[in-house]
Amino acid sequence: MYFSKNIKYLRKRRNRTQDDVAFALKMKRSTLSGYENGVAEPGISALTAISKYFGIAVDTLIKIDLEQLSESQLYELENGQDVYITGSKLRVLATTVSQENEENIELVPEKAKAGYTSGFADPEFISELPVFQLPFLSRNKKYRTFQLSGDSMLPIPDKSWVTGEFLQDLTQIISGQAYIILTVDEGIVFKIVENRLKEENKINMYSLNPMFGPFSIGINEIREVWKFVNYISSEIPEPVVSADNLARTVASLQHEMNFIKSRMT
Repeated sequence: MYFSKNIKYLRKRRNRTQDDVAFALKMKRSTLSGYENGVAEPGISALTAISKYFGIAVDTLIKIDLEQLSESQLYELENGQDVYITGSKLRVLATTVSQENEENIELVPEKAKAGYTSGFADPEFISELPVFQLPFLSRNKKYRTFQLSGDSMLPIPDKSWVTGEFLQDLTQIISGQAYIILTVDEGIVFKIVENRLKEENKINMYSLNPMFGPFSIGINEIREVWKFVNYISSEIPEPVVSADNLARTVASLQHEMNFIKSRMT
């Protein structure tokens, strides 16, 4: 049971004194101190009041050691993603943190994709993935990077590293945006998505490369969703202009450069 240490941890995390919390809960400071020190046990009404005050479910306050959660997991809890409050059966994401207790960005290279489809929920498998940090991304969100394979998303080149933000709530999928999705049958796919969950319990998937046709997957086929954030590649994307237009552009630039040189001599 973690109730005593959890309420003390939450109070200090929010920079509040025992007097502050006791006043808000309409109880004596000595009563709250007894709860925090484990020398007194709250009744149902006190448990409910404390749960409402911190916005954390009673079951979570009792069963989960909040100090062991990462910052992004705490952020989700404090922003309404507590499974005991919402009644959701969504799993807790397997993740890793740095020595400074900051979320790592795990890399899923091409050779690890097959293992990821079965080991995505296994903390031991996730802990063996290489990790890195991108300092310009939010510390309050969870990111993971997957290596792209194939040319269905050209002009994003094959073997690019695509980073996504973990999406807990599938209803937040926005049509027309790109997502990395772990599916039951297709494995890891990176596509532009049309959200049809409310109407048909499915999402439609589209490639940027028109040579690849769209397809659909049902909600029961989805294991993870990561919203596209950025990609890293050692290749320059293919030009969107035709070869003829590109040649004319280069010729025009050369002509302008020659003209500038003649003016300078």
